[in-house]
Amino acid sequence: MSCTNNDVVVTFDDDNSNAIRAHFQNYLNNDMDGLKELWSPDIKVFLNSKQPISLDEFVGLLEAQHAGFDPILMTFGEEDGEDLGVWVQTITYPAMGEYPSNTITQSWFDWNATGKVTGKTIVLPAHIGFKWGNDGKIIEEYHNYDTQEMMAELALGQEIE
Repeated sequence: MSCTNNDVVVTFDDDNSNAIRAHFQNYLNNDMDGLKELWSPDIKVFLNSKQPISLDEFVGLLEAQHAGFDPILMTFGEEDGEDLGVWVQTITYPAMGEYPSNTITQSWFDWNATGKVTGKTIVLPAHIGFKWGNDGKIIEEYHNYDTQEMMAELALGQEIE
């Protein structure tokens, strides 16, 4: 399924959208090697910031999430409605002026996780955007969500160690 307007193409069941769905399954399965298969070695990861973090820092954060929370789920849907998992769409933008054409996959979901220390379940509305390189790898990743509750739970786990 797709739609086109002014040379912008939005798709929902394309190779990039499906690759991100599989990428999220790797995350949920705590499969860091599987995640790395889709990342460019030069990926820039932005976590609520204009300054990127290193891939090693990012992988460490993902590993900490799995060490501090169980289960971790990603859900999307209306209250009392069907859970769609993660909403994923890919948008191809045409070249404009000095900027080349770009393909961005966008995702929206609620990150649901139960802290291993407190037993409290937190729900974080999240948006992650993925910019694709010409080689089919993710070259930029943009994470937008409030990490305050997540980081507080992880800090409690570190205090206990």
